Amino acid sequence: MAAYSAVLSTHFHSSPTFSFPFSRSPSRKLVSFPSKSISSTPHPNLPTLSLLRHHNDSSLTQISNNPLCAKNPFSSALDSVLILCASLALSLSLFVADVDSASAFVVTAPRKLQSDELATVRLFQENTPSVVYITNLAVRQDAFTLDVLEVPQGSGSGFVWDKQGHVVTNYHVIRGASDLRVTLADQTTYDAKVVGFDQDKDVAVLRVDAPKDKLRPMAVGISADLLVGQKVYAIGNPFGLDHTLTTGVISGLRREISSAATGRPIQDVIQTDAAINPGNSGGPLLDSAGNLIGINTAIYSPSGASSGVGFSIPVDTVGGIVDQLVRFGKVTRPILGIKFAPDQSVEQLGVSGVLVLDAPANGPAGKAGLLPTKRDAYGRLILGDIITSVNGKKVTNGSDLYRILDQCKVGDTVTVEVLRGDHKEKIAVMLEPKADES
Repeated sequence: MAAYSAVLSTHFHSSPTFSFPFSRSPSRKLVSFPSKSISSTPHPNLPTLSLLRHHNDSSLTQISNNPLCAKNPFSSALDSVLILCASLALSLSLFVADVDSASAFVVTAPRKLQSDELATVRLFQENTPSVVYITNLAVRQDAFTLDVLEVPQGSGSGFVWDKQGHVVTNYHVIRGASDLRVTLADQTTYDAKVVGFDQDKDVAVLRVDAPKDKLRPMAVGISADLLVGQKVYAIGNPFGLDHTLTTGVISGLRREISSAATGRPIQDVIQTDAAINPGNSGGPLLDSAGNLIGINTAIYSPSGASSGVGFSIPVDTVGGIVDQLVRFGKVTRPILGIKFAPDQSVEQLGVSGVLVLDAPANGPAGKAGLLPTKRDAYGRLILGDIITSVNGKKVTNGSDLYRILDQCKVGDTVTVEVLRGDHKEKIAVMLEPKADES
């Protein structure tokens, strides 16, 4: 530490002058304390700052000519001793405090955050350990060496579900992967196995063999009582960037999007303006209490980047799916057992409903007697049954049919009303579970 000491300059032709330095800054200039005829000799290395500064030469002359201000050797010596004592005391205090000379007299205001900022910082710090980074690896063969390599073909986010090592993410994040790797918040990486997935709802469950002390399950909330306008927070790894937080509000509720894998509609989706970009998929959407309320799954954007319209699968839907996947490895969802025509084709016919293209004989609809579309001996197209309602609920397109079936269970018997030719018929169909998917 630079030494702080009083500088005593003595001239044989003038009275003594006392000054002391406050810093080593070369921009500071020496201004001496004058007494009648005054001269100043600063230390060659230490710039000094005087205790008294005069700005008017005329006032200096008036003071020096005042008989009341006549030079008193005793008073001058006493002043010198007092200044020297003050300088020594200051130097000692700086030495004991061990303060850097350049910042000895700089006062830095402490950083102050507003209460909402503190809450956001705390939410991010508490939930980051639960968010993971998922790498999708695919097997590729080198065209020249014919070596088989594992090449990353995509990435996404996920979160820890329980202490058993189950990780929840989107199905489209892991689709087509030969191997999967999960990176925890402490940057440790583990190979992951697929426990099960639900293509229709775009949900998948992985499992990693990580120590339990490294697994931080995320607190699960509810999505049934959400309100438009409440704050939400999205944590993920957009563009491969490690743990990024974006904030926003719920822009809309009960939206409907289509599954990227099957095209089946996903109901009651949460719309948010929190920035969701590629790599955020599978990450959690949190409320202001830090509870999970949804899985970030899609964005509406022509460019592929966030445009302020993002969608999250509600946690109430996810919870039931994850429980089935963990217990059985699959989701048991009822099906009608038909293949139907695109909605645009039915609209061109001038009718409203779902046109049955195929109804396998071993499926629920085939067993019940629904007629598929076929061609006669002359190659003319004979339309099959057109489903107009199920259990009294009107069906105008494929989304309506899926929405009704999602409210049913395996083994339920539903009443299907169809338009067959120029008349309507009601047919009872017992729903069966969806076939296993590879």
